[in-house]
Amino acid sequence: MTTSSSSSGTPPSPLGPASLPAAGAARRCVLPELHFPAATDPDGIRAALATHDARALSHLSVDAIEATPDSVAAWLPIAARHLSGVLDFRNRRRMDGSSAASPLKLPCFQNATEVVLDLHSIGLTLPPSGIFTRLTDLELYDIQLHGPCSLSDVVSSPRCPSLRLLSIYNVKGLDKFTIHSDSLLELDLYDLPSLQQLNVVAPALQELAVQHCFTSALNESQPVANISAPQLVTLHWSSAYVPSSVLCSEMPHLQELTTEYLIVYGQDIFSAHNRNCLMLLQHFDRISRLILILVYPVKCNNRFFMEEMTKFPNITSLTLAVVAYEHSFGASLFHVLRMSSGIRELEVKVAMPIKLEAYPPCQSGCICAEPSNWETEELVLPYLKKVAIVGLRGTEHELALVKRLFNWTTML
Repeated sequence: MTTSSSSSGTPPSPLGPASLPAAGAARRCVLPELHFPAATDPDGIRAALATHDARALSHLSVDAIEATPDSVAAWLPIAARHLSGVLDFRNRRRMDGSSAASPLKLPCFQNATEVVLDLHSIGLTLPPSGIFTRLTDLELYDIQLHGPCSLSDVVSSPRCPSLRLLSIYNVKGLDKFTIHSDSLLELDLYDLPSLQQLNVVAPALQELAVQHCFTSALNESQPVANISAPQLVTLHWSSAYVPSSVLCSEMPHLQELTTEYLIVYGQDIFSAHNRNCLMLLQHFDRISRLILILVYPVKCNNRFFMEEMTKFPNITSLTLAVVAYEHSFGASLFHVLRMSSGIRELEVKVAMPIKLEAYPPCQSGCICAEPSNWETEELVLPYLKKVAIVGLRGTEHELALVKRLFNWTTML
């Protein structure tokens, strides 16, 4: 166990493992913070939390390996009564396994300000009553939710009146999610393939990320999302998008948009994937900053998909993340720039896989050089003043592209 106190203004100092037992340390020190490493016995955690001096606890972090619901239940209700700040509980497992048959019952943390739960193999039931009065941040990772209380009921304003940040990553058992929150500023939804219905009513929301949702093979109905967030500034939507099934209120303050990745070359079957991204782009007339991800197949074939992109919002700043596997990306970059000639800032990030040697190099005569009009056709970018290019390896086609880019600019 590590103990620390922030009242003196000095950095926390760890106690050696043989210095004091957990309970004894809690009795002899002022303990606004408790940190338990993975090997800590749950009974030791419970004993430390049960001491009188731990009742003003401002930070509790617990690391565990293959914890069970019973072992966590030994100390979690006590933490809920004592904690006035942050709970950070992360459970790791040595191998993949199914969720425990008996889920953990989450108590109501009335005075906690931040709760982070990374449960892995532990299922979770939510408290049917109680108000998380001071909770501002809630992060849920790798959790299997069980009824009867829904996450929608817990995180909406009546029970979480102060919530500002809600992050939900890889949470199973969440087919429908509705949140009505007057305080929420940021909502992050990641890897929720079974999600079928999403309803967000958040008048103060400024950042929204919906990534890898609505993708379950068992979902035969059309996914439905209804977003009411008039103050939204940043939108990251990397999930299925169809205008008739994703309804968004007016977003007059939106400044930054990130879309699903675009496949540059490939078979016709990938064209439907790209249309989701393109339909989202067409929903907006003006965006200050647009972030596009261009993905090349390892072996380019069939046809060039970028020509299906015919309409672009009016943007001033463009970020292009390119996963090219050493293919030439001049044609795709030229096509995008031709439709966004009014940009003032351009950032190109060339990403490479960790093990590039595992992929065959681009061959002479590869289709990635087509269409070749980018090599000769003139393009004027009269307002471009700032360019950042990251990740170039110095290949011949990269150098050719940089030279062409400098020729297209007049104020750089």
